[in-house]
Amino acid sequence: MSKSPNVLLILADDHGYGDISVHNGPSIQTPNIDRIAANGVRFTKFYANSSVCSPSRASLMTGRYPDRAGVPGVIRTHPENSWGYFRQDAVTLPSVLKQKDYHTALIGKWHLGLEPENHPCKRGFDHFHGFLGDMMDDYYTHLRHDTNYMRHGSDTINPQGHATDLFTEWSVDFIRAQAQSSRSPFFLYLAYNAPHTPIQPPDDWVERIRERDPDISPQRAKYIALVEHMDAGIGRVLDTLVETDQLSNTFVIYTSDNGGSMDVGAHNGPLRGQKGEMYEGGIRVPTCAMWPGHVPEGHVTDQVALLMDLFPTVCEAADAPIAHEIEGHSIWQTLQGEQQDFSDRVLYWLRREGRQQFFGQCQHAVRRGDIKLLHNRPFEPLELYDLSSDPLETTNGSQTQIDLFSEMSQLFQTETQKAGRVPWQR
Repeated sequence: MSKSPNVLLILADDHGYGDISVHNGPSIQTPNIDRIAANGVRFTKFYANSSVCSPSRASLMTGRYPDRAGVPGVIRTHPENSWGYFRQDAVTLPSVLKQKDYHTALIGKWHLGLEPENHPCKRGFDHFHGFLGDMMDDYYTHLRHDTNYMRHGSDTINPQGHATDLFTEWSVDFIRAQAQSSRSPFFLYLAYNAPHTPIQPPDDWVERIRERDPDISPQRAKYIALVEHMDAGIGRVLDTLVETDQLSNTFVIYTSDNGGSMDVGAHNGPLRGQKGEMYEGGIRVPTCAMWPGHVPEGHVTDQVALLMDLFPTVCEAADAPIAHEIEGHSIWQTLQGEQQDFSDRVLYWLRREGRQQFFGQCQHAVRRGDIKLLHNRPFEPLELYDLSSDPLETTNGSQTQIDLFSEMSQLFQTETQKAGRVPWQR
């Protein structure tokens, strides 16, 4: 790789594994996400680092397990229900890329803290145009608990329009500006808040779905409309790369921060569970990547990988050295169509949460090879599954495979001990 590529990293919010058309999602059409998959590599076993937002975003930004970055749970705007603090010693992906003279930008949702020291422009981004908070209560007012968290740099702004359209437009403007600038290359982290609740697509998009599928439920129609509206925005961004003659040297990645919420119309394919759960439907996410001439077209891989693996992968593509400890593994070889042997790799997921189901405790999962031990709620028993023979997690082996259960429990305990070294509150 003689020239460092531009990097476009697109992260959706709560986009379930089954809700892209290439995964046969019912009634859904996502031609632009499918376009990335068709022109590159599609993963069938790619995972978020948690079942909810902030921990996964912390892993994506640092290449580390979320608790190692101080973010075991959701960082919320109300301190009494916030379960993490993005550690100042956590090295971020944009900070590493700046060693290679990348111009770095975040457009969209941050969700890693409201503190001045955790503003995106203090964590490696040259440019920020988006939303600092945890979620919007309305896609048009952009408010959360009647507070405006929309920013351009450090300035509070009050833009008009649907949040998805705004994030798309700002990304298009950034890409065009980069094409006219001497700055090269760029890293654009485009973090949509779609299709997170509230399920609030533009009305005309809902009508399109109903015309196409008159028998669809109102809830499913709205959810699909929100996803397809985002997909159209992704298409505009990709088209802008083509129009500005930058696509050929842009490494494009699409993924999600956790599974979909089935109670608002999402579909996680045949997988068990949903957002907020450690079953496959809560953590496996649609993921694909392309880079013309560098990533083979139309390749499908069952390589197991996580969001934190994108940190070293992007750094390898950019030839940016990593001089500190991370848990992420580069999957650049996988993106070349080669096999990587991660069979002995121990993978770990967690989420710390409040309210009656958690009371500040954690849910967890740990996996080695195809064996997965999960703790879906802190006050429920551990469950053991062999995903090679039971991919839908129907047969709990915790009471019948005693030796294996004991072995996996020890791995779980070891990861918990490592996590205890890192504070998650200021």
